[in-house]
Amino acid sequence: MRRLLKLGVVTATLLLTSAMPAFAQIEGAVDLEALNVFAMTLYLTFATGLVFLMHAGFSMLEAGMTRQKNAANIIGKNLLTITLGTLTYYVVGWAFMYGDSIGGLIGGSGFLLSNASGGAGELITTEIDFAFQAMFAATAATIVSGAVAERIKFGAYLVVVMVLTGLIYPVVGAWTWGGGWLAGLGFTDFAGSTIVHLTGGAAALVAAAVIGPRIGKFAPRTGRARAIPGHSMPLAALGTLLLFFGWFGFNGGSVLALDGPALGHVIVTTAMAGCAGGLAAALFTRARSGKFDVAMTANGILAGLVGITAGADVVSHLMAVVVGLIAGVLVAVAVAFVDGRGIDDPVGASSVHGACGVLGTLWVGFAHVEDGLLYGGGAGLLAAQAIGVVAVVTWVGATVGGLFLLLRSVGFLRVPAHEEIEGLDVHEHGIPGYPELVHASGVSRTGGEYGFAPRPASAPAPDPVED
Repeated sequence: MRRLLKLGVVTATLLLTSAMPAFAQIEGAVDLEALNVFAMTLYLTFATGLVFLMHAGFSMLEAGMTRQKNAANIIGKNLLTITLGTLTYYVVGWAFMYGDSIGGLIGGSGFLLSNASGGAGELITTEIDFAFQAMFAATAATIVSGAVAERIKFGAYLVVVMVLTGLIYPVVGAWTWGGGWLAGLGFTDFAGSTIVHLTGGAAALVAAAVIGPRIGKFAPRTGRARAIPGHSMPLAALGTLLLFFGWFGFNGGSVLALDGPALGHVIVTTAMAGCAGGLAAALFTRARSGKFDVAMTANGILAGLVGITAGADVVSHLMAVVVGLIAGVLVAVAVAFVDGRGIDDPVGASSVHGACGVLGTLWVGFAHVEDGLLYGGGAGLLAAQAIGVVAVVTWVGATVGGLFLLLRSVGFLRVPAHEEIEGLDVHEHGIPGYPELVHASGVSRTGGEYGFAPRPASAPAPDPVED
């Protein structure tokens, strides 16, 4: 204990000593400004870390809601999303989003952060603003991962990550947060119900439609959707709670100011909407099927969080609860609707982020405490929000659809049927996610020292749903 106490004292002394230059001679104006910059940088560094942690949440959620034979593939995609996505955003994405505007459509300066200007305010440096924004860009991309899980080629997914973080998402950001044409119309999106989540959700829906459903998802004769349960609800729940935790940085960091009342309000509305969404989804599934659906409860929490993200700073606590309740029911209805259209989205990404992204964006037009329709503000803000939704869905749908059709046309989109049935872990990565659980009779010899005996030619193929 004495050693631990000594270590704590030494560590605290070093930290205070390193911070002294910022605190010295604070009576001068220059030093006060330096202190303010230091405080803002520390605040955004913490928020950046929370948003970064959301990628661990996406990894666990997606892995838990899919089958064990694809667990390593799921983790691999999420690892490359944050790494490749951040680097791509550094090279071109930031410039397209925040560079000098070209006609209010796209930025044209600041590539590789060279001669990049700005930041969100005079106390926020360009570098810490970039780090914070890069986490958002990667988030928009990783939403697609769950929708195409268990059948996309790993290389094809990497192409999708680069295009999303390097062009598609930055253009949406340039229209809005970058001061482009949508911002000029009065469109507002506090932390990204449309800019991040609808971009990712619309991309996920189009991607899932083009790549096609997993083998066995729909009955051959009737076309009715069949459940393909995820292999670990504990992992899915852990991922959901990590995402909830990270959302306090996602929304809280978007205040972009050391404003106690504003930050407190955003944290409370975020918490209320997420909690209301989970409760609504749980009760709705109980009323519909007689059971409390754990997976849908998890998606309900995320749906409520997506629903509040656009207006966390401008709606009341009560209206945050209301949008969460609506989102929790909407996501359950949307998942069934997507299934009914013959589109296979294993984790419900298009419903959580797409449908509830639309809801959250339009909710600002209804419930903004000053300009919302419900508060006598007229329909002007609601119209601007609707235009933004249509514009983003059109842009994302066209570009992602074109990209996936191109990848499919050259045979670089979907894995072969036998690889999909046996699992992407061994075929794409040379190692199963759970080596001790793999049966020798069910996996072909591919993957070096982790290869397994091939299935005899006379042996029946494993059921693609149950395996």
